[in-house]
Amino acid sequence: MEIPNTLVNAWTFLTKFIKSPRTVGSVIPSSRFLVRAMLQPIDWAHTRSLVELGAGTGVLTRSIRKRCRSDCQVAVFERDPEMREMLQKEFPEFIIRSNAEDIHHVIRSLDMEPVDCIISSLPFANFSADVRERIIDNVYRSLRPGGLFVAYQYSLQMRPLLEKKFNLRQVRFVPWNIPCAFVYVCIKGTE
Repeated sequence: MEIPNTLVNAWTFLTKFIKSPRTVGSVIPSSRFLVRAMLQPIDWAHTRSLVELGAGTGVLTRSIRKRCRSDCQVAVFERDPEMREMLQKEFPEFIIRSNAEDIHHVIRSLDMEPVDCIISSLPFANFSADVRERIIDNVYRSLRPGGLFVAYQYSLQMRPLLEKKFNLRQVRFVPWNIPCAFVYVCIKGTE
């Protein structure tokens, strides 16, 4: 008997969270409600390059694949080696990399810069202030002017940093997720 993919994803997430709660950040994958809230702000018809940070078991990645244009370049970052290997097998058409702290360097080396949209599931609250700022700076540098940065968090802790760097268009509360989440929709200003 084959175990459904959703159960495998949930089990993988739970075991990874138990081993390393500071890097995984959640006990289970994102709900469909959170996925919908994360992807709704994106103008899919005009998005030609997209980056996902902290892909985990690929819950958002699957929905990205369904929505993105056939000519859209997609780069996916996941630090955990086992999850990254799962992503490489399931999404051979996407570029899979390890460390989100290196996003700007990787994007430049892939000739993807500037990027239209960056989506993040990274647990910023678990990172030091230096790491948070370094990643956000790299996100900002990687986006085109007017580019979109969408990130979810379990608190409003990131709001001041995001407001300092971006035009914060919306903060949406998503109660139908474990735990409840806030989705930040940010725009890089035109320079």
